Amino acid sequence: MTDVTNLSITSQKVYTLTAVGKNGRVAIDIMLSIEKYLSFSIKPKYSIMPTIDINGCKYYYEIHGQGPETILFSHGLLWSGRLFHKQVDYFRDRYRCVVYDHRGQGRSGKPAAGHDMDQLYQDAISLIQALDLGKVHIAGLSMGGFIAMRLAARNPELVHSAILMETSAQEEPFKKKYRMLTTVVKMFGVASVKNKVMPIMFGQKFLNDPARKEERLFWEEQLLANDKGIVKAVKGVIDRNGVEEEITKITVPTLIMVGTQDVATTPEKAEFIHERIPGSRLVYIEGAGHSSSVEEPEQVNKAIEEFLAPLA
Repeated sequence: MTDVTNLSITSQKVYTLTAVGKNGRVAIDIMLSIEKYLSFSIKPKYSIMPTIDINGCKYYYEIHGQGPETILFSHGLLWSGRLFHKQVDYFRDRYRCVVYDHRGQGRSGKPAAGHDMDQLYQDAISLIQALDLGKVHIAGLSMGGFIAMRLAARNPELVHSAILMETSAQEEPFKKKYRMLTTVVKMFGVASVKNKVMPIMFGQKFLNDPARKEERLFWEEQLLANDKGIVKAVKGVIDRNGVEEEITKITVPTLIMVGTQDVATTPEKAEFIHERIPGSRLVYIEGAGHSSSVEEPEQVNKAIEEFLAPLA
């Protein structure tokens, strides 16, 4: 548990929590512990922005739960660590779950440079070391998978296992298409491409389910929260090098997942990775598009749970 050095609770109706601990970690769970000792129910409202300086960029991160092993979640392009909120909720009672926002995205800093995959890979190493996480289960979706593959291939001493979701080991096949979208964003902002991007990021099952309208609206809002500066991160993804040969060197246990409705990194991309990583496991997530962690969390959580169980 994080050692809390500063805690303030103000007002009888609105509770503000500020907790700063060792290595800058924030005791996010402490509010729940406090509530147990109060005689009335509260709905705490608090603003915690844990950040750490990594290679010249202020990185936003969160640590949830406790456990003997750590899962480090690395999100996809245009999103943030929120992409894994359903996995954090599910695994936090058994694992220490760490989510972070890549440079140039979410709540992290937005430097002028350093958005290429090799820099993001170096940032992931520095984050693991700075937070003293030890060996991690690295779970990466799409762009996060690009980082996870590099980490597993190049630094097995930092990786207990790799969980690769909706990702590819090859260079970007749709460079022309995405460069055109990038140009539009530079000129008119993200809102101008929302209707093009949502069907890339989510499958038709999710997009057309009336019962999930509010959830779709939430992710539309998250998408629109990106300013024009997001094009730097997009360029890093478009211009990435393939790691086809590197992944053959991965020796850590590896789980590969792909949505059956994924049009961005199709199932063939996952099969390509599976064929090249010895002993890897491939799971198809039925009905999911490019964001299975959100679209089909039960299937994703089950696959991760079954994969991690024998590794404990």
